[in-house]
Amino acid sequence: MTLAVRKDRKYTYDDYCTWPDEERWEIIEGSAYNMSPSPSVKHQRVVSLLDRRISDKVESKGCSLFIAPTDVVLDSCNIVQPDVFVVCDKKKITEASIQGAPDLIIEIISPSTELKDKREKKSIYERFGVKEYIIVYPDREYIERFILDNKGYGAPEMFNWDESLKFHSLDITVNLWEIFEREKP
Repeated sequence: MTLAVRKDRKYTYDDYCTWPDEERWEIIEGSAYNMSPSPSVKHQRVVSLLDRRISDKVESKGCSLFIAPTDVVLDSCNIVQPDVFVVCDKKKITEASIQGAPDLIIEIISPSTELKDKREKKSIYERFGVKEYIIVYPDREYIERFILDNKGYGAPEMFNWDESLKFHSLDITVNLWEIFEREKP
C-alpha cells in the first residue's frame, strides 16, 4: 500500500498553479500531499453511484454537484480535491475552481488517504465551515457523518450499508445499499 506523499515546505495556491496538470496534489495547512496512486475501482464505483443518485436532486435545489479532480480553494494554503461535493452558493463557482467551502463534502476512504481524510481534512473542513462532512468506507460498507454546529463537528453519526441516509444540509435521502451495491434489505 502506497501512502499519499507529503512534501515538507509551506506551499500556496500560487505554487500549486505551477505544478504539472498530470499530477494530482492537495495542499493542507501549507503542506503538499501527492494524490497518487489512483483510487481503486471500488472507490470510483462509489463516487459514480453517489453522483448518479444525488446529482438531479441537488440541481433541483439550486445547487451543483462536483467530483474530483475539481479544485476547492479554501484559502491560499488549503486547496483540496474532495471525491464528491455540493456547492449551493453560485458565487463560489468559477471557471478554474471553487472558491470557498462547499455545503457538503463526501470523501471515499482509500488506504493511502484514510488518516489524512479523518484528521487533517476533517479539521480544515470544520474550520472553513463545511456544513456536512461524510466519510465513506467502501470496503467496510458504512459511513460516518459530521454535522457542523456553532461548536464545530461533534461525534460522528454512523450509518450501515442497509440504512438510508438523509443528507442534513440538502434534505435529500439516499439508500446506502444502492451505493454499496447490495441487495435491498
